[in-house]
Amino acid sequence: MKTLYLDPFSGISGDMFLGLLIDLGVSPAAIENELRKLPVSGYRILVEREKRQGIEGTKVTVEIDEHHHRTWADIDRMLAAAELEETSRDLARRIFRRIGEAEAKIHGTALETVHFHEVGAVDSIIDVVGAAVGLRLLDVGQVVCAALPMTRGTVQCAHGSFPLPAPATLEILRGLPVVSDPAEVELVTPTGAAIAAETAAFGPMPAMTVTAIGYGAGDRHLPDRPNLLRGILGEAAESASLDEDRIAVLESHLDDANPEWLGAMLENLLAAGALDVGYSQLQMKKNRPGIRLTVIAPPSGASELARLILRESSAAGVRWHETRRFKLRSEPASVATALGEAVVKLFYEGNELLRAVPEYESCRKLAAESGRPLPEVYRLVERASLEAFPLRS
Repeated sequence: MKTLYLDPFSGISGDMFLGLLIDLGVSPAAIENELRKLPVSGYRILVEREKRQGIEGTKVTVEIDEHHHRTWADIDRMLAAAELEETSRDLARRIFRRIGEAEAKIHGTALETVHFHEVGAVDSIIDVVGAAVGLRLLDVGQVVCAALPMTRGTVQCAHGSFPLPAPATLEILRGLPVVSDPAEVELVTPTGAAIAAETAAFGPMPAMTVTAIGYGAGDRHLPDRPNLLRGILGEAAESASLDEDRIAVLESHLDDANPEWLGAMLENLLAAGALDVGYSQLQMKKNRPGIRLTVIAPPSGASELARLILRESSAAGVRWHETRRFKLRSEPASVATALGEAVVKLFYEGNELLRAVPEYESCRKLAAESGRPLPEVYRLVERASLEAFPLRS
């Protein structure tokens, strides 16, 4: 599996990450073509080769005409409406949401009212969206990151002088591995922390064959190390072949719900973007039988799905958390049968095909058209799948 390993020995920021991707071969012109789809102007992207203590890397600088502040809601609406490729758009929204949620918690306010200062400026928007676009263009199967260095001292921001690590950076990295660093300057910015948190699994460098090494240059000239983000690109061993992504899990316990509402709500949640919805029985307070609602969703859609649950059920609250999941890579395919063409889903671990599963709607349609029992159609499609896509013995 094509793997990018991030070695943040001198920290990580949005511009360092973007510079690293370009240093690894991503075309700056291809990134800029996507960025033109954003409704922002008054900026110029400079891509230069620079050295830090004798090591050359790529420095990306975004020059802006004016510094406008924006709310998280402003940025999220802008990204949701932008005609970016879906993977890039969703990643950029997740990064900004993670920053916004950290700011909301620190300042004791609602996410929708979070007012970005440094992160809301055009240069930060270009850094984040450019990073999301560039990572898609690099086309890696997984990103792994070493523990991020937490420094001491203070940093000046719009709210005054804050301790290092910056409060937003620490909140963003809650639950993720960090390591103490004696430097007294900011090495990990909130934007860099959010990019790492949303794109990478944290841990040691996996076993892999190295194919490229890149460096993204930062703004600082440090006395004890080059201010560079190093990235190591390679093909990982077969053992690292499971796909991984981030999901939101929403739950609510219901003890007074009309069953007719629940059926309609399940359909509406799926139509609104939920990946899966399930109901399970449980015993609640006062010996009441109840229902546990569990929704799996993309993190960017969590708040809208929670709002739907609160509007369309008897729930007064929805618990949610964000987590990672391992999953098999899946691809749709079709097979020819005596009853007509059927759709199947192929599941892979790495490049190894594990199984081919008939799609229910396709089989149901063949059963209705042919008058054959659904189980018989399933068996017919399964046999055709094995012939068309033989499994490795």
